[in-house]
Order: sequence, then C-alpha cells, then structure tokens
Amino acid sequence: MEVPATVPRPSDPRAARQRRSEPATRPDLVTRLLRRDAPLVPVESAASRGLVGVIAILTFLAALCAGTVELVASSSAQWRSAVGREATVQMRPNPRRNIEADLAEVADLARGTAGVAEVHVVDKAESERMLEPWLGRGLDLSDLPVPRLIVLKLQDGATPDFAGLRALLAERVPGATLDDHGGWVSRLSTMANTVVVAGAVLTLLVLLATALAVAFATHGAMAGNREVVEVLHFVGAHDRFIAREFQRRFFRLGLKGGLIGGCFALGVILVLSFLSASWRESPAGDQIEAMFGALDIGWRGAASAAVIVLLVAAITAVVSRQTVKHFLNRTS
Repeated sequence: MEVPATVPRPSDPRAARQRRSEPATRPDLVTRLLRRDAPLVPVESAASRGLVGVIAILTFLAALCAGTVELVASSSAQWRSAVGREATVQMRPNPRRNIEADLAEVADLARGTAGVAEVHVVDKAESERMLEPWLGRGLDLSDLPVPRLIVLKLQDGATPDFAGLRALLAERVPGATLDDHGGWVSRLSTMANTVVVAGAVLTLLVLLATALAVAFATHGAMAGNREVVEVLHFVGAHDRFIAREFQRRFFRLGLKGGLIGGCFALGVILVLSFLSASWRESPAGDQIEAMFGALDIGWRGAASAAVIVLLVAAITAVVSRQTVKHFLNRTS
C-alpha cells in the first residue's frame, strides 16, 4: 500500500515502536490516513471479496444446519405429541372367529377403560388403503389376512389403565394386541435427539472454520500492510486504535458475507417447502411428510438463521481484533 506523502517515514523502526505507549500527538492525521481511498483493509480488494465469498458459504452451511435442527426438533415434538395421544389395538384375523364381532367387543372394552376419550374402528377398506404405498393400488386383498386396527384417542393429561385393558383383551378377545406406542415414542426421541446434537455440532464446527478463515485473512492483511502500521505507530497511533479499525472493516465484511449466505439458505428452505407442498398429494409425498414434516421451519427457523448471521459478523469482528493484537505484540 502506498504511504501518503503527508505522513513522514520513520528513519528507525525501533524508535517508532518505542512510541506506541506515547499519546497520539496527531490523531487527525491518523484519521485522515485511514479515511483515504486506500484504507488499511481494502474492502473492495480481491482478498476481501474472496473472504466475503468464504464467509457466505460457511454461513450458508451453518444456517442450513441450524434450520435442519429446528425442523427436526419441531417435527419430533409433533410426532411425540401425536403418537403419545393415541394407542392402537391390532386384531389378527382368525378363521375360527368372527372378526367383526371381536372388533365390536374390543371397542366396548376400550370405551369402558379410564383415560380413553374416543374409539375408532378402522374398516377393511381403510386398512387396505394404508397398504397402498407399499403394495400399490388395484390389488385384491380379500384373500390376504390383513390385520384390523382400533385407534384409541386418549384424554389430555390422563393416565389410561392399559394394564387392565390388556388383561381383559387376553381373557375375552384372543388375537388382540394393545400397543401404547411407548416404544415408538422412545425411539423417535432418541433419533431426534441424535440428529439435533449432530446438527448443533456441525454448526459449531462451521463457525469455528469461519473464525479460522477470518484469522488467516486478518494475519495476511497485517503482513501486507506492515509499512502502513509502522507509519501509524510513528505518528502516535496506539495498538488498540489499529485493532479497532481492523475490527470495524472485518465486521462489515462478515456481516455482508453472512447476509448473503443466510439469504441463500432461507431461499433453499423455501424452495424445498414449495416442492414438499407440490408432492403432498401423492402417497410418497404423504410418507415423506409423515417422516420429515412439511419442511416448514417457521419463524423460529428464520430467527435461527438470523442469529447465525449475527454470530458470524460478531465472530469476524472479535477474531480480527484479537489477531491484530497478537500480530502487533509479536512484532513489537
């Protein structure tokens, strides 16, 4: 970087370094030096544009990870809430018994159980429709021993007497099996918590990579502007003044790159949400929505992306300031 002609060059760099602790005698000259067309950290240089691109990519990945964590967490809460409010009784066909009469008796026993609010007997046609995503449409399932289901809607906050209902079913309706979905809830919770922890760890790793990229970029900028830093020391600039200037410029770079990456991440999520809505009418789309939700992160997902953008900008500013201080202390 070319040194302005109005700033005298020091004849002895060691003497210039000794003046760091002295008060700034010409702060107006230092300020004008940093406000010229060639600042300490050129914002429009190729290195700055490259750093903005790297920060944008890393922010995009971090925002996607954060959005995925929020999507999985919300979908898991919905799954557990839906599964926990229901229980099912599976009736296996027995050629020696009338399955319709058994279904009616199971329904009567379930209605008399404490904590059960509603009982729904799934008819044969509905049971066959449940198998269409796996077996396809148009098949004649009349000769197959398709199990029948009875769905029990549970009262909010109630503790149903499943033990008593199981004993009654075993005594009066052979072939009926009660499932309170406790195993499903446990497995869903374990899977969701694993995904959430993995996503959080990936987000932290991406933020760490952002900090390392900013540290290397700041170190390179300091090395490339060593003579300017010496001139600033010569005219009386303190280390904290130089570090503050780097912090301001890198904060702008980090905020710009973070906004670009965050907007791209939100755009990708909106596109996936639109595609999910278009697939929803098909059987495969129903299964995808049942497993992954509607791919709608909601306001909390958008807020998490905004927080990631602000975190990237803050990390960029803090890391650049600390890197400048470390560089100045090492070269003193």
